[in-house]
Amino acid sequence: MPEPVLPSTARLLLARTARAQRDGRAPSLVAGVVRDGGPVWSAGRGGVPGPHTDVQYRLGSISKTVTAVAVLRLRDEGRVHLDDPLDRHVPGTPLGDRTVGQLLAHVAGAAAESPGEWWERAPGGTLADLRLGPEHVVLGAARRFHYSNLGFGLLGELVARLRGRPWEDVVRSEVLAPLGMDRTTPRPVAPAAEGRAVHPWADVVLPEPEHDAGVMAAAGQLWATLGDLSRFATFLLGDTGDVLDPATLEEMTVPAGVDASAPGWSAYGLGLQVLRVDGRTLVGHGGSMPGFLAGVLVDREEQTGAVSLANTTSGLDPLLLTGLLGDLRAAEPRVVAAWAPSSPPVPLEVLGVWFWGPAPVVLRAVPGGLLHLGPLPGRAGRASRFTRRDDGTWLGLDGYYAGEPLRIAEDHLDIGTFVLTRQPYDPAAPVPGGVDEGGWES
Repeated sequence: MPEPVLPSTARLLLARTARAQRDGRAPSLVAGVVRDGGPVWSAGRGGVPGPHTDVQYRLGSISKTVTAVAVLRLRDEGRVHLDDPLDRHVPGTPLGDRTVGQLLAHVAGAAAESPGEWWERAPGGTLADLRLGPEHVVLGAARRFHYSNLGFGLLGELVARLRGRPWEDVVRSEVLAPLGMDRTTPRPVAPAAEGRAVHPWADVVLPEPEHDAGVMAAAGQLWATLGDLSRFATFLLGDTGDVLDPATLEEMTVPAGVDASAPGWSAYGLGLQVLRVDGRTLVGHGGSMPGFLAGVLVDREEQTGAVSLANTTSGLDPLLLTGLLGDLRAAEPRVVAAWAPSSPPVPLEVLGVWFWGPAPVVLRAVPGGLLHLGPLPGRAGRASRFTRRDDGTWLGLDGYYAGEPLRIAEDHLDIGTFVLTRQPYDPAAPVPGGVDEGGWES
């Protein structure tokens, strides 16, 4: 079990949470932080109708991340591919030529909302009831990020059809139950907070409606407790159990669509929001439904996370979670593991300086059995990590060479047709185009 935060840190976290509840005029707010695999602090403020870790609130769009996990489980089984057109699995929609991966990353050009009544406040029906038409394709495929609740409703339909049972049954048996999230359900189960809207000019509240969203449930239907949402945060930090391969979770966190409307660096992976805040890369998801706001945000490098749930339609400080993570990092900075020697994944003579034409780069071994190719210290340039493949080549994991193969020969490196040599344009190496026989001139 992880150690609880220090009393002084707990005071900081409580003070921030209390101020967020008061200034945001939330009828109730629960919040917590996780570290090193489990919860280390939590609190409730306002009229929390029960034990603050066990009261259900609506998750809203955090449901999308759960849906994405279910889709990627199908992908890992070979039942679906990210490049599959939607029509292959859910035929008959105007988005049939858009791919599963584009829908997951909100770059499919689907309309933001489903047609008909405001889906968050009205009972939902089947996919056929939506009567989708060409007007619900609003942008070209892969042209730009455009957040789409409709897109995730279609992904929920895909999950249901490929599994042969309702979306909510699939996510319960394949995601929630294996993670021990037994208090996460499609509809509220007591104790549960009631959704409230707070009047903008007076301290009075109005009940908000709650219905079964039908085919749109996959976009925002789930309810959960602070305890369960904390467990989901540890899942996002890498404790995936048998639910998802850690490499697939890592894939979810890689930015695909960039949210150009955000004031800072903000992007979207596969069912996950990716933010760059104060030099840290944070992943998670926010959620809102009439009467509720929710959020989960983790720092995978720091192995910390923050979660919050409130029964208010709007007004809560959007920086609450980043503030909690910042408070925790400042008050109790992470003590990293000690460095220790390890065997490199390639012979030592392979490592060191190579030349891309006349430009020097360094190949070095890094933790995890990986190689890193990048510029000399203090210089700018392309940088990527590589992992070994079964055929003896290396695969780029990130940066310019993501997805590209690296082949290591005795006298050169080959990366996507680039040949790197031990000396600038080494005439003894197979440099494409050859090397001028006159050599270097003064």
